[in-house]
Amino acid sequence: MSRKRKANRRKTHDVQQAIEPLVKRSKSNEDGASTFTTPQGQVLPSCLEKYWRRRHDFFHKYDEGIQIDEVGWYSVTHEVIAEDTAARVAQLYSPTAQSSEEMDFGRLCVVDAFCGVGGNAIKFATWCEHVIAIDIDPVRLEMARHNAQVYGVADRIEFILGDFYELAPMLKADVVYLSPPWGGVSYIDAPVFDLDSLPFHTASEWLDRARLISQNIVYYLPRNCDPHELAGMYPNASCNVELNYIDGYLRAITTYYGELAGYGSDGARTLAL
Repeated sequence: MSRKRKANRRKTHDVQQAIEPLVKRSKSNEDGASTFTTPQGQVLPSCLEKYWRRRHDFFHKYDEGIQIDEVGWYSVTHEVIAEDTAARVAQLYSPTAQSSEEMDFGRLCVVDAFCGVGGNAIKFATWCEHVIAIDIDPVRLEMARHNAQVYGVADRIEFILGDFYELAPMLKADVVYLSPPWGGVSYIDAPVFDLDSLPFHTASEWLDRARLISQNIVYYLPRNCDPHELAGMYPNASCNVELNYIDGYLRAITTYYGELAGYGSDGARTLAL
């Protein structure tokens, strides 16, 4: 890591330490649940405080006006994982690029099927020419649009309000990124995550829908999934199951299907914040 990046990290840490004593806590709200109020005035459930304290891990530009709702705090991807995924996807078009600055933006189009507040869509737009960002929630979709403007990539993202399952037959793209709702935080209590327990549709059904668009699919799922099950969901297709570690802690599993399986790492992937 360069000295400049280290200095920036220290500066961010120092600012964070100065701000966090200003967090105001309340014993309960109208529903009887405890809350806390951020220095920006946002009132959040106390259960989200651990996510808020790591806000710069999700968006390094958080202090520039990033918007995240309650569901977004649970579902947004760590920025280093989103960046790593986007860089790997970009290799389909420019195999030799080592950074987004080196990318020759070509005809690579990525569908982010469940864009949420935009963490992954922003990184795809940093590396790829065009992103189709879909979400069924209008408020969250507008947050994603706003956050993309903060990062300066909104002009490369097409935001669509709708249900990916219904829209898939009408879409055309080179890559589909799947990160469907996991059904809340209780998933981690299971020894092995049940791929049929996803809300609305099973993991296989979401994958089959994505296959209507492209064979090149990225599937982001809980860290307690069975890698053999993930590999078996797309018979006769190339597959690479990647374990996403951040500072030695397993955060999630990303599976790459199709041509994407030929790029990047095999097995565990350790990323540093």
